[in-house]
Amino acid sequence: VIDRMMPRRDGLSVIAGLRSRGNTTPVLILSALGEVDDRVTGLRAGGDDYLTKPYAFSELLARVEVLNRRASAKEAETVYRVGDLELDRLSHSVRRASREITLQPREFRLLEYLMRHAGQVVTRTMLLENVWDYHFDPQTNVIDVHVSRLRGKIEKGFDKPILHTVRGAGYMLKSG
Repeated sequence: VIDRMMPRRDGLSVIAGLRSRGNTTPVLILSALGEVDDRVTGLRAGGDDYLTKPYAFSELLARVEVLNRRASAKEAETVYRVGDLELDRLSHSVRRASREITLQPREFRLLEYLMRHAGQVVTRTMLLENVWDYHFDPQTNVIDVHVSRLRGKIEKGFDKPILHTVRGAGYMLKSG
């Protein structure tokens, strides 16, 4: 829950900062600015819901519960698909165009993270913190090595690459 008009900083810039770092945590914007244009601006800036002041606490609580339900449903997805690549979390299997691909546990976690963030740039720091649980120098080549191995496994024998390097930024999983 974030107020749009905070002291020293606009709530929309806080949301933009979160989204630019790949943070997909649901955001409910509270604001005294209640015009349609204000609400649209807030939602387009990355807010997931917008509630104008004054509001009933029961409504705020209900909206937060809805956002939590949506976030939980997304986390609960068991099969991810990007183009012809499919990862099943329950069976711990990966297929591309119906061909089974065998991955090591770390490669599986790496691919799962990339698939959960398909179409978004995933930084080295994000990978270190979320796949390796490391909080150190993002210049380490451990990521390059694992991405290279993963790329070899999911792209070998296919014409179209699916795991892209975004120069100076990180990696992106996308079809086409």
